[in-house]
Amino acid sequence: MNPISNIWNHPKTSAAGLLIGVITIASVFSQQGITLGAAGSGTMVTLVSGLATALLGLLARDPAPSNGNSANSTNTTAKLGVWALIALLLPFTAGCSGTSVAQNIVNWTPTLQSAVATVDSTATLLDPLDAPIFTAATVGFDAASNVLVAQAKAYLVNPTAPLLQQLQTAVVAFQQQVNAALLRAARISNSASQQQVLNAINAVATVVSAMLALVSSISSKTAVARMASQSTIKLAQVRPYMDEGKAASMVASHYGEPLKLAVMQVAQVEASAAQAGF
Repeated sequence: MNPISNIWNHPKTSAAGLLIGVITIASVFSQQGITLGAAGSGTMVTLVSGLATALLGLLARDPAPSNGNSANSTNTTAKLGVWALIALLLPFTAGCSGTSVAQNIVNWTPTLQSAVATVDSTATLLDPLDAPIFTAATVGFDAASNVLVAQAKAYLVNPTAPLLQQLQTAVVAFQQQVNAALLRAARISNSASQQQVLNAINAVATVVSAMLALVSSISSKTAVARMASQSTIKLAQVRPYMDEGKAASMVASHYGEPLKLAVMQVAQVEASAAQAGF
């Protein structure tokens, strides 16, 4: 038997086995709340990059099954597994530096402002009976957006605990406004109008969710618990009106990454938020 084939067929030494092993370790770290701290962030980035390169290299050498179609399916599934691994490990490279996260938040602000501007213009496209409902649901978006952008920029310049708390308050307040707007939009009976409304609100929701996840990543467990307690409209209540596909497309475009990775990241963010009590 070919020794290389034997290695691949052995679950403990195959790429799949290695993938499962590292994901297990990552899951244990996550459950225990273990991070590497600022000193270890570079090491984890190197580790993630090295693992991704190594696993993709191993996949390229994966013995192809006799059926060509099966080979394509296997390779696609395996590569998706590598992206899943990266998606699991990348959170350990984030949250170590308040400044880097603050910059990431600020980088989202043009998209947020654009999404809010779209919300403002959407009312003119709706049925006259639906427009007032939509306007009332989103009336606070401009002010909340301005506050959140200002707080993010202030924290980037001066990443102190008081400014972080103000940023936490701002992002939760906006998240609650967005959640309330999604629930109100569901009352619009005209299906065409409702679709336009939900599409516009979901764009804002995607950015606010990303910002909430980033802020949470640099917040203590006590602070996250406090933020969650301020979140009275929970994710479970608005999930039926959320568009994960749109969110993934926006995330993929923002970070210049594969859509499959963005889909997993969006799912991970939603699951983490729900687990935290949002």
